[in-house]
Amino acid sequence: MHPYRTHSCSALRAKDAGTTARLSGWVHSKRDHGGLLFIDLRDETGITQIVIPAGAPALALAENTRVESVITVTGDVVEREEGTRNPDLATGDIEVRAREFVVQSAAAVLPFQVAGHENYPEDLRLRYRYIDLRRESVHSNMLLRARVIQSMRRRMTDLGFVELQTPILTASSPEGARDFLVPARMHPGKFYALPQAPQQFKQLAMVAGFDRYFQIAPCFRDEASRADRSPGEFYQLDFEMAFATQDEVFATLEDVMSGLFTEFGKGRTVSQAPFERIPYARAMKVYGSDKPDLRNPLLISDVTEDFANSGFGLFARIAADGGEVRAIPAPGAGDKPRAFFDKLNNWAREAGAGGLGYIVFAEEGGKGPIAKNLEADRVDAIRTKLGLKAGDAVFFAAGKGDEVAKFSGQVRTRIAEELDLIEKNAFRFCWITDFPMYELNEETGRIDFSHNPFSMPQGGLEALNTKDPLDITAYQYDIVCNGIELSSGAIRNHLPEVMIRAFEIAGYPESEVEARFGGMLNAFRYGAPPHGGSAPGVDRIVMLLADEPNIREVILFPLNQQGEDLMMGAPATVPPERLKELSLALDLPKPKPTIKKV
Repeated sequence: MHPYRTHSCSALRAKDAGTTARLSGWVHSKRDHGGLLFIDLRDETGITQIVIPAGAPALALAENTRVESVITVTGDVVEREEGTRNPDLATGDIEVRAREFVVQSAAAVLPFQVAGHENYPEDLRLRYRYIDLRRESVHSNMLLRARVIQSMRRRMTDLGFVELQTPILTASSPEGARDFLVPARMHPGKFYALPQAPQQFKQLAMVAGFDRYFQIAPCFRDEASRADRSPGEFYQLDFEMAFATQDEVFATLEDVMSGLFTEFGKGRTVSQAPFERIPYARAMKVYGSDKPDLRNPLLISDVTEDFANSGFGLFARIAADGGEVRAIPAPGAGDKPRAFFDKLNNWAREAGAGGLGYIVFAEEGGKGPIAKNLEADRVDAIRTKLGLKAGDAVFFAAGKGDEVAKFSGQVRTRIAEELDLIEKNAFRFCWITDFPMYELNEETGRIDFSHNPFSMPQGGLEALNTKDPLDITAYQYDIVCNGIELSSGAIRNHLPEVMIRAFEIAGYPESEVEARFGGMLNAFRYGAPPHGGSAPGVDRIVMLLADEPNIREVILFPLNQQGEDLMMGAPATVPPERLKELSLALDLPKPKPTIKKV
């Protein structure tokens, strides 16, 4: 007999009754029923009930064994009596009556319980992540992640892609976030950078003649944490295609995403290819976001003209000053009590807006503070434009540029949530296309890349030389699911002269481009195919499939919100001799003086 187990803890069934089995696992829970000790024994596959009767040699040892201790039990498989079977367990028709009981590893008092569904502070869970990972929901998320990655690899291979590994130690690159730097001991004063993405290397693979590349790529960015973004590192399904059009890139990713979400979506509805394509400018105007949640049926309308030179002075002034007034419909909200509107108004103020104006539509016309001051024909024009009827309402956001776009998008989301309009049990995908090549940095007044700097501008070199940089769009695209950006991608810039000019507009002289990206530029000079690709985030995909609101729930050993590993104690100081070996000296910020209260 195997020294540890003949079966897993999910394997035994009624047909195994009368046999001897040996099981190993963790003590999930214990129950003393006056002469009978019941233990739920757990391994990764499931749970088996162990019974130790009164007088059994193993009883004293078992009674003194704490939960989460690792044990090995050998005993007889017996069918449970009628009325004691557990239909919620795969092994619920049997139990194992222990004859031998061996403690392989005794557990200390736990910082929190594994059994049950109680919530514990995140820092406590991350400090003892190895215990947290034993809990059913977190453990199943990791197994789901493994199956998703396995499916990704199979799907990409079936589509003719070859898996290649790109370097981890590389040079710094302007990817939009801060690099993690690694001092080069053998080259004092110089640093490697951990890759924010394998961007240049995958493009060089195309130049090298590989037709279709992919990898499950680790990426590193020194940026703040969010619910859908892990600080420090993340993984993406990185792929690139030679001689590919944007449509072919879309078709490839649609095939993989629709397949993955159908396979692991537990019956939820999944958008079928081709996914809806929404130009960036339209997304910002109609959804107030470049990450629209298409489960939300509400569409934003521009009603600036309806308020221009109107009796509602506030919005009339905003329109005259070059601002916009946007309307967000609220079907059925006209029947809501006043408290509903006051609640949304207070929310808007807490979000930094002056408030949230609205009109309620009744059979006799519009009602509310705005309708009292806005001409009746204008109120009716707004109702007609938005397709509203008596019993509906409309909310308004007013301001300039990105500010009003962003706020109107937040209002759209909040109203849909309050009215329970968001489609349930669905994954709704779309492409956001035609991103601006550049944006204006409000802090510096400089022109910056708005997306991937290695993208091909629409119109090529001519557009770069003749158009206002802020009017240039690029062959850049994002794929979005349920309001979460899963991937950015682009048709790449494979022409040296176009790349040099594109960086020049963003403030990088040719000499700097040659110095920082000489490897790729030189490669392009030896014949580069047109190519493009994308890189959907593995963590975000699994987060959606697991229906988890926080990305750390689907990462094996995540950092906390401050970018710390509480379990391993990272980041940590290093001894002075190690710094000297790396030719480094610390210039730490001075601690802020504390002001004593008198």
